[in-house]
Amino acid sequence: MLKPRSVLLASVCLLPALLAPSPNCVARAQVAPAAVPAGGVIQAIDVSGNHRIDSSTITSYMVVQVGDRFDPQRINESLKTLYATGLFKTVNITRDGSTLNVNVVENPTVNQVLFAGNKTVEDKDAKAAISLKPRSVFTLQAVEADRQAILGLYAKKGHYNATVTPKIIELPDNRVNVVFNCTDGSETTVSQITFIGNNSFSQGTLKDVVSTRESAWWRFFSSSDEYSAERIQYDEYLLHKFYLHKGYADFQILSANANLSPDRKSFYLTYIVSEGPRYKVGSVTVTSNIRTLTSKELRGLVPLSAGDWFDGDALQEGVDALNKRALDLGYAFAQVNPQVHTDPTTKKIDITLNVVNGPHVYIQRIDITGNTRTEDKVIRRELTVAEGDAYNQSKIDDSTRHLKNLGFFKDEKFSTSPGTTQQQVVLNTQVTEQATGQFSLGGGYSSSLGALLNTGLSQNNFIGTGVNASVNAMIAQRGTQINLGVTDPYFLDRNLIAGVDIFRTVTDSYTGTGQSYSYAESSMGADVRLGYRFNDYVSQNFTYTFSRRDLYNIPTTSSANIYLQNEQGVTTLSQLSQTLSFDYVDDDQHPTSGLLLRLTTDFAGAGGSAKYVRFSPDVAYYIPLEHVFGNKAWVMKLSGTAGYLAEIEGYKTKIQDNFFLGGDNLRGFADGGVGPYAEPVTVGGVQKSYGGQIGGRYMWTASAEMHFPLPVSPDLGVSGFAFVDAGSLWGARAVQGYPLLDYSGPRVSAGVGVSWNTPFGLINLSLADPFIKKPGDQTQQFRISFGTQF
Repeated sequence: MLKPRSVLLASVCLLPALLAPSPNCVARAQVAPAAVPAGGVIQAIDVSGNHRIDSSTITSYMVVQVGDRFDPQRINESLKTLYATGLFKTVNITRDGSTLNVNVVENPTVNQVLFAGNKTVEDKDAKAAISLKPRSVFTLQAVEADRQAILGLYAKKGHYNATVTPKIIELPDNRVNVVFNCTDGSETTVSQITFIGNNSFSQGTLKDVVSTRESAWWRFFSSSDEYSAERIQYDEYLLHKFYLHKGYADFQILSANANLSPDRKSFYLTYIVSEGPRYKVGSVTVTSNIRTLTSKELRGLVPLSAGDWFDGDALQEGVDALNKRALDLGYAFAQVNPQVHTDPTTKKIDITLNVVNGPHVYIQRIDITGNTRTEDKVIRRELTVAEGDAYNQSKIDDSTRHLKNLGFFKDEKFSTSPGTTQQQVVLNTQVTEQATGQFSLGGGYSSSLGALLNTGLSQNNFIGTGVNASVNAMIAQRGTQINLGVTDPYFLDRNLIAGVDIFRTVTDSYTGTGQSYSYAESSMGADVRLGYRFNDYVSQNFTYTFSRRDLYNIPTTSSANIYLQNEQGVTTLSQLSQTLSFDYVDDDQHPTSGLLLRLTTDFAGAGGSAKYVRFSPDVAYYIPLEHVFGNKAWVMKLSGTAGYLAEIEGYKTKIQDNFFLGGDNLRGFADGGVGPYAEPVTVGGVQKSYGGQIGGRYMWTASAEMHFPLPVSPDLGVSGFAFVDAGSLWGARAVQGYPLLDYSGPRVSAGVGVSWNTPFGLINLSLADPFIKKPGDQTQQFRISFGTQF
């Protein structure tokens, strides 16, 4: 654990010298004993020198009062109490016969508090942290405390070499202005991380375990090399978790010291650890005092067996599985108490998991604090418990995960306090708001769209209601897209997802032979969405879309593609779609395990010129390979898609209705470069029609992709992948007199690539060899993809 003295040392090193006396500074008050002779009774107390504070208020602070005897000790105590109020710069008590004279000089009042030179810490944050306010009483003690508070704000932002120097400006009427002159300094980074006592793992391995990184020139996109006391504590947790996962049950961190460098620009972190022996599992026993939960049934839920290396993660997985099993059977108060016994001599560990039906405790009330922006109902609807429910830790954990997935808060904590009875608790939900608005601006290059510029403005928690509103635009060499959308995840305060989008898309397309970009197409319209969540894993969405589609800029000469000539012009699409989703992946953003299945159906025909039914299921299955390679970055992804387009009411599908294959969904081939190919036609030496792909009505793809880490720092956000893609597209309608190549056989490619997760978006570079292809297919071995494609 990080030693408090290390943090104190960092703070003390930053303290400037004591304020030197100057004409602009108020001298520190000195408490001198009152020289008042004893004897006699106080007949009157005469107060002088006060301007703002009533005399009666001053005498009320004193220990002695009228009628008391002149007691030097009690009079000195009165002197101290007056100084202790902080209202006076000097206090002098004397005796004149039977009258006690009290002469005071009041401390100034604060007129203004100002900040100069501060860039890292904003004025509003500094004002909120200090005690001095306009019209408050000025004291040097308060100035020093506020200076320390501002330094604390700098420390939280990683500026441990910042300086704050107060300046006091005297004004008429015993008023002062307080100016805090700040020097931000540079961000204090971590220049060196050292581990002492590690015999089983190298320095490099343990440096990859912790989240703090040593400073390097290429970390300009990351803050992981900035010193943070909170991050050091988190790193201690990561080290414990890592060693327990590797079987070191006796692992301890003896100390974690952070020493500030002499130039105050960096820290040296030193962890002294005791690894202890590596244990194997001796025995695993599960006991249960719940009649319907047998030990034999529960034992199969624990993924540890005798002879295995001990694994803390597997043990936690077993505890969670036992809790879930008891909860599924209605035992809301069941608890799993793990007990472990280690034998350093044999290096074996015996594990006993006791499943007991715990005391019946109910939630009396749920209090929510910290939500300065987000409405209470937005938080409550994410909780899996309510007032009156049985207290269940598994459901509390689910509630924490739901709140985290919102992305509205940077911290979510649940705690309990006693209720009105022993069987009741108050569930305290504390959140810390974070910014939910985002402005994005990025650029890049895509093989299909050319150079592009992305910009967007979104608010994920619009005025605290949980509604998502966004506007996004992309401008590229060969296309533009504008989209305005609003989504309410709890429409009418029910389990409904509702939204609306307005969009316009323009794309320049090409056929791949004989000419560069042979036509353009645009789509402008809107859609209305409504979805329902059956549970955490299954949901269904319905979307109605109406759009105006235009195929234009087709050469009017006879050399144009005959299929494009026949279909140019405006069509309308009135389409109702539904998607049934089964989402069992562990992480929506970066999945490493689980299944994702989507079943999509499109029906066009309720109005509009297009008439068809389209089916397009897709599936992805993620297999973690950490147990094989020892690194969670190793993941196998198996995926597949299919598509079937059926014409109805005698409608003949257009190119815009068809499926296209190639590019991101079949690497090694150009965008739309696979499938039915209209051959060039030449008559008498004159070319009557250029060739090109026109899409198809039947499609399938399959892909196996292995993701793996590269031998570079994980902070760079660079990873590798290798893949094998296969797929086919066929089923186009031929125009009489114009030959069409339409093969249903598979196309296969294999390749490798690199992904770079930058602050401006994901960049994928891939190199593929299309080793099985058909005549007319257009290949593209090297591909660059930037961000999200459309």
